[in-house]
Amino acid sequence: MSYKKVERMTGFMRINHWVVAISMVGAVITGLYIGHPYYQSFIADPAATKWVMAWNRWIHFIIAIIFDVSSIVVAYLYFFSRFEKPYKKLIPNGKNISEFFAVVINLITFNRVKNFDSSHADSFNAVFFFIFHMMLVWMLLTGLQLYVHGLSSGLSSIGSWWPAMLHMFTDWTISATGGTNMDVRLSHHYTMYSIIAWSMFHIYYQVWRTIFWKEGDISIVVGGSKFVKEA
Repeated sequence: MSYKKVERMTGFMRINHWVVAISMVGAVITGLYIGHPYYQSFIADPAATKWVMAWNRWIHFIIAIIFDVSSIVVAYLYFFSRFEKPYKKLIPNGKNISEFFAVVINLITFNRVKNFDSSHADSFNAVFFFIFHMMLVWMLLTGLQLYVHGLSSGLSSIGSWWPAMLHMFTDWTISATGGTNMDVRLSHHYTMYSIIAWSMFHIYYQVWRTIFWKEGDISIVVGGSKFVKEA
């Protein structure tokens, strides 16, 4: 049995992947603190070093900006990637639907049935990552609504246009979540747990594929390639 090497991710795509992964860890750590402070500075510290909540909120906001940029990159790659164009796998045609369920059956039967090409991204992974990116977009919109809610004066250091733009794009999340800013906050918080659950399954599934398929799938995000069995 011989194997062929298949290029799956460019260096830039891998960097973007790990930026998202590391940022997500930072966002969860700081977000949990903002929701329920779980540590405090030493009482003997100088007053200037006790802005624990302020630092956590600032780091959380910077991470949100990184996610914004990453989302734009991902949206671009969805349509213009040199290797794969994920949007083609999201089209609900017969081929994609059949492949989606073939992957699910393969997962359920522990690789006893594998009737699809694993050289490139399959429909199951495409749908799985699409859900993740939609959750990230929702987190960004609800997060920006919580941010602009704090700018009650309608002003910011860069002018009134910034709060006005944020209100225009995110105020609808209030009615969508229940009608109050607390509903937005709760939705933002609970979606975080959904993303954590998604990440756990993502890691599990990539390790699962590497073990059962024996094609080195987990190396895609490190070296950019995998190996596929040739008949």
